[in-house]
Amino acid sequence: MGSGGAERVGPAIVARVKPRMMSAAEHRSPDETPAPSFKMETRGLGVRYGKTQAIEDVSAPIVRERVTALIGPSGCGKSTFLRALNRMNDVVESAHVEGTVLLDGQDIYARHVDAVEVRRRVGMVFQRSNPFPKSIFENVAFGLRIAGEKDARKIEARVEESLAQAALLDEVKDRLDASALGLSGGQQQRLCIARALAVRPEVVLMDEPASALDPIATARIEELIRDLSRHYTLVIVTHSMQQAARVSDFTAFFYLGKLVEYGETQKIFTRPTQQRTEEYITGRFG
Repeated sequence: MGSGGAERVGPAIVARVKPRMMSAAEHRSPDETPAPSFKMETRGLGVRYGKTQAIEDVSAPIVRERVTALIGPSGCGKSTFLRALNRMNDVVESAHVEGTVLLDGQDIYARHVDAVEVRRRVGMVFQRSNPFPKSIFENVAFGLRIAGEKDARKIEARVEESLAQAALLDEVKDRLDASALGLSGGQQQRLCIARALAVRPEVVLMDEPASALDPIATARIEELIRDLSRHYTLVIVTHSMQQAARVSDFTAFFYLGKLVEYGETQKIFTRPTQQRTEEYITGRFG
């Protein structure tokens, strides 16, 4: 294992790479049919923090209702790229973004586009769970109230729906008024996922959502990611090669702020086209 936490990916791991079955149309050549539908796409994306170039000239698609994993050693630009997808870098005074990020074909950095609306459509779940010091119910309802929803019945229904989607409702339905801070680490992270889902985003970004969890809680989060991809487009940052192999349909490998290789996860892990990609996923550096 390298210093960045990358694991060697041997045959046992590769055997577990099971990307979602794509239709026959999606497997045809570009001359026969259009490529899979892109929910988002970056074109020449670059982000600087002051004079430091964090990512440079990144062009990549985010396929609709699939899981895209971002992998690479620490400091390679994965999280910066993720934050650029919903304008979270806007809150960093020294950040400068160039290039284009498209959401359903619309540039989210265009002057007329509301960053708050972008973040409603493109939700974020952070590395460490960050429940508010409120009840379980109020944590999930928070975004709805901020958005101006006042109908108590609608709020209650959406809270229960979101908790169910996050595979948490059965565990907390009898204590929704209890403090969210009393939940276990894994439950808190699923609560944060439910909170993100409550405003009905179209894309969900996750920055190492299981890195602080034990193996059992991690397995629950990974199962949840697969379930959510039936209805949402997901992008996850992970240092775990095994996790990327288990949960993602597409993988993007970043190194020194640049996108080295992007493709279907099974191909990236079994037949990478770039030597640097092969060296990383086999643990030669990281």
